[in-house]
Amino acid sequence: MIRQAALDALPVREALPGLVSALDAHGTAVLCAPPGTGKTTLVPLVLAGLVGGGARRRVVVAEPRRIAARAAARRMAWLLGEQPGGSVGFTVRGERVAGPGTVVEVVTTGVLLQRLQRDQELAGVDVVVLDECHERHLDADTVAAFLLDVRETLRPELRLVAASATTDSAGWARLLGGAPVVEAAGVSYPVETVWAPPARPVRPPHGMRVDPAQLAHVASVVRRALAERSGDVLCFLPGVGEIARVAGQLGGVDAEVLQVHGRAPAAVQDAALTASDHRRVILATAVAESSLTVPGVRVVVDSGLAREPRVDHARGLGALATVRASRAAGRQRAGRAGREAPGVVYRCWTEAEDGRLPAFPSPEMRIADLAQFALQAACWGDPDASGLALLDAPPAGAMAAAREVLVAVGAVDAAGRPGPRGLRMARLGLHPRLARALLDGSAALGAHRAAEVVALLSEEPPREYGDDLASAWRRARAGGDAYAARWRTEARRLERALAPAGRTSETESGGRSPDDAAAGLVAALAFPERVAKARGEGAFLMASGTGAGLGDGSPLRHAPWLAVAVADRPPHSASARIRMAAVVDGDTALAAAAHLRTDAEEVHWEDGDVVARAAQRLGAIELAVRPLRTPDPALVRAALLEGLRTEGLDLLRWSPDARTLRARLGFLHRTLGGAWPDVAADGVLLERADDWLEPELSRARRRADLARIDAGQALNRLLPWATGEAARLDELAPERLEVPSGSRIRLDYAAEHGQPVLAVKLQELFGLAETPRVAGVPVLVHLLSPAGRPAAVTADLASFWQGGYRAVRAELRGRYPKHPWPEDPATAEPTRHTNARLRR
Repeated sequence: MIRQAALDALPVREALPGLVSALDAHGTAVLCAPPGTGKTTLVPLVLAGLVGGGARRRVVVAEPRRIAARAAARRMAWLLGEQPGGSVGFTVRGERVAGPGTVVEVVTTGVLLQRLQRDQELAGVDVVVLDECHERHLDADTVAAFLLDVRETLRPELRLVAASATTDSAGWARLLGGAPVVEAAGVSYPVETVWAPPARPVRPPHGMRVDPAQLAHVASVVRRALAERSGDVLCFLPGVGEIARVAGQLGGVDAEVLQVHGRAPAAVQDAALTASDHRRVILATAVAESSLTVPGVRVVVDSGLAREPRVDHARGLGALATVRASRAAGRQRAGRAGREAPGVVYRCWTEAEDGRLPAFPSPEMRIADLAQFALQAACWGDPDASGLALLDAPPAGAMAAAREVLVAVGAVDAAGRPGPRGLRMARLGLHPRLARALLDGSAALGAHRAAEVVALLSEEPPREYGDDLASAWRRARAGGDAYAARWRTEARRLERALAPAGRTSETESGGRSPDDAAAGLVAALAFPERVAKARGEGAFLMASGTGAGLGDGSPLRHAPWLAVAVADRPPHSASARIRMAAVVDGDTALAAAAHLRTDAEEVHWEDGDVVARAAQRLGAIELAVRPLRTPDPALVRAALLEGLRTEGLDLLRWSPDARTLRARLGFLHRTLGGAWPDVAADGVLLERADDWLEPELSRARRRADLARIDAGQALNRLLPWATGEAARLDELAPERLEVPSGSRIRLDYAAEHGQPVLAVKLQELFGLAETPRVAGVPVLVHLLSPAGRPAAVTADLASFWQGGYRAVRAELRGRYPKHPWPEDPATAEPTRHTNARLRR
C-alpha cells in the first residue's frame, strides 16, 4: 500500500510539474533540489508513473555509490509499500535485486556504464536520472557523455535528468543542450552553524596523513556536540583509518558508535540507515553526504577533509590524497542535520577559512588515472574522447599515459582502436590492468584462482592483512570478516565473467601453482611497471625507475624479486612505500613485463669519463651488463658532448693564447656582432660543436683524448673566413697594444665590465692625450705604480692628466722617488725606467 502521507511530505513535489513539462518539451532537464527534498525517491516514482497517475515508463536511476543505490531502492520500495525487487529494484556490482516487474531500477554509474557498452541504445529504458552529479566521479561523467551521444544519434526520445543539491547547474544545462533548470524549495528546517576550529594550529593534510591533533580535536568536538545538543551525531571524516582512530578516542561516550564507509558490513550500513531508540554517533566517509537520510541525526560534525585520487603518470603510481572538502560538500554534509528537524553543524575550521575553500570538488577527469576512461571511450568508438560531451576535457598528458597503458596490456592497437580482447576487457568492470591480469592469469592458473587474486587487487585488503599478497589471499579464504565476504562475491563475479571463454577449471592450466607464485604472476601481469628487483635489504628498484621500500617487519624484505600490487609515493619523496606485494621469480617478472625488456648499447658519460657497455634491462632494472669494446662512434661522440656539457669546456686544452682568443672573439661579438661568433657560453659553443670541434671530437674516445684537443686552434674555425673579416682580427681586437714608451702591453678582453683593459705603468703613458680605442671602443686604462700596483682607473686620459694625476703624484712621488713625476705629464717623456736610467 502506497504511503501517501510520506510522499506528500516531500518538498520536491512542488517542482514536479515543472520538471515533467521540461522533459516533455526538451527531453533533458537539470533538477536542483536541496538535501531531504525527495529528489532521489519521489522524482523517479513520478517519472515512472508509479505515483501521480502519469504514463508508465521505465526509469533507471544512476547513483555514484553502492550504499546509496541500495538505500534509495529500499526507500522507494517502502514508499510504495513493497519490498525491493518488485516495482523498484537495484543492481550494484555483484548484487542484483530486481524482477520482471521492476519499473524503477537504481544502479551504480559503473553498472550503467557496462550496460551502455553492451547495449548502446539502452533498449527498454525511457528515462535516466543521473543523481548526485555534483560529485563529478569519472564513471558518472562518462555515463553522461555516452547518454548524450545516444540521444543525439540513436534515441532522441530518451529522457535525461541531471539531479543534485549543489551542482554547477549552468554547466550541466549547457552540457545537456540548453536544458531547463528546475529548482525545488528546500526543507524548512534550519541548520545552525557553529565554527569550532582547533585551539592550536594543526599541520595540514599531507598525502594520506592527517595530523593526529586534528583527529583528537574532531573527537573532542563530537563529545562537545553530545553534551550541548540532542539527537544523533553524524561525523564526517576522510577515510576508514581516520574513522577507526576517532572511534578509539570516543570510548565511554553515552552513545552507540557506528563506523559507516564503503567497506563496512551491510549490517552496520543498515543499522545507520534505520531509526534507533538509543543515541548514536555515526562516523562516516563521504558515502553519507548524499542520496540517503540517516534517521535521528540532528547534529553534524564536519572535519572539513575529503579524499581525492591522484596519479603519478611518470611512475605509474596512483594514490588517494587528503584535501580540504569543497564548499559544496560542506553544504551537503550540513544538510544531513536538517533532514527531519532543526539541526546544527559543527565545522572544525574558521569562518574565514570557509571562504577560501574550493567551490566544488575537483572533477576526477582532471586528477585521476584515465586508463579505464580511455578504454571505455575507445570501445565507444572515440579513442581520443574528442567527440564526447564532457564538462571537463581530459588532460592531454593523462590521456597519453592512459593510451600507453592500454597498448601495453593489449587492449588497443597503436592507433587506439580496440580489438576483441579490448572489448572484452572493457566489459569486465575492471581497470584495464586488472582485466589483463584476469584474462592472461586465467590462462596460466585457471579462472578460479586468477579471479580470486584479481578480486584482492580490485579492493585493497585491510591493513591488518599485512603486505604479503599471498598471505592476504590465504587470510581472505579463511576469513569471516566483511572484507572477506565482499572478496568472495567479487571473485565469483569475475569467475562467471570468464566462463564464456571456457576458462572455468584449474586443470586447464596444467596443474595448480603455489599461492605465492600465483599471486606474484597475477600482480606482475596487472602492474608490469612495478616488478621490482632487490637492491639492499628492504629496498627495491621498480621497472618504472622508482625506488621502493618495505616496512621493517615485512616478511618480504629478503625476496630477490617482487611484484608490487599497491604502492604510494609520499609528496616530496623520491622513494615509494610498498603497501602490498608478492614474491616472484625472475622468469615471471621478465614474462609479465616483456614489453619493457631492452637489449641495447649504452654509451654515456659517467664518473668523469666515457663508459661503454652492452646492457640488458627490464625498464630501469639492470639484468646483465658487459663492457663494449667497439662502441658506435656516434654514441661515443654523444657521450663526449654530454661530458663537455656536464663538466665544461675546460676538459679541452686551453693555452693562455686560446683563452685570449676566446675573449677577443667575445668582445667583437658584443661590439660589432654580424659575422663575429658568440663564444661566451659553453652551451652556445657546444651547440656548434660540428663547426669548430670536428674532426678532433669524432676521433676522441675518452676524457684523455679531449685534453689533447687544442681549443685555440679549434676556435679559429669559427672566425668569419667566408666574408674576409677574419683577416681583420688583429686590427679590430689586437692581442697587444703599443704605448708611448714603446712597450707592447697585452689587452685583457675578459674583464667583467666588457671593456678591454689596458694595465700599464703610469710613466709609460706620459704625453698620450687621448684614450686608446679598440674597434671604436675606448679601453679602460688601469694606471699602475712603479711597483705594478693599481694607482688609478680611467676611460678618459685627458681628464685624468688635468685632475686625477695631481692626487696620484702627491701620494706616490715620496714612495717612489727614483721614478719621474713631472708636473706636466702631457709634455713629459714616456719611460719604462727610473730617473737614474734616464740621466744615463
